[in-house]
Amino acid sequence: MKKVFKLITILLAAVLVFFLCLHLLIVSQGKDTAIEDADYLIILGTRLSGDQPSSLLFERITTAAAYLKENPNTIAIASGGQGQDEIVSEASVIKESLIQLGIDEQRIITESNSTRTLENFQYSLDYIDKDSTVVVVTNRFHLYRAESIAEDLGLNVTGLPAATPPEFRIKYYTREYLAIVKYYLEKIHILSTE
Repeated sequence: MKKVFKLITILLAAVLVFFLCLHLLIVSQGKDTAIEDADYLIILGTRLSGDQPSSLLFERITTAAAYLKENPNTIAIASGGQGQDEIVSEASVIKESLIQLGIDEQRIITESNSTRTLENFQYSLDYIDKDSTVVVVTNRFHLYRAESIAEDLGLNVTGLPAATPPEFRIKYYTREYLAIVKYYLEKIHILSTE
């Protein structure tokens, strides 16, 4: 019985250390500093509120707009499809919101096919080449995984963290731990089959 208890204690400690390491990666990446004058700025979509941005998406959009105003040669890619429970695409809402914030429509490309982070980058590659400098805008909790996926695809990317509204922090950080574990497992599977 003592051996079983000891084994369980060791496993729980290992899991705790693993998730603590994940948290440190997320937090450190969430302090990332974007390069100036990037060729492209990809704004990752997320859930809408009807035909309006959710508070999470609004933070991404306002962060993107500020960057675009300071870097007038950067082209924006609004990336996000239309979820099953959404009446419009996330990309169209991002574009309209950027225009309302004073960004010229001619600077905004819409990518409306993606349904997850990997696809955001895969479909955005239709508009850019891998040698382009790219800044990705997403909420702090999501930046580590987003940048990791973009780098896996060969993109020269830096992150631009948007704030995470306090009411979403526990829920989305917890979900992100699980999403990162899934990402690692998928990566291991791909490497093991090559």
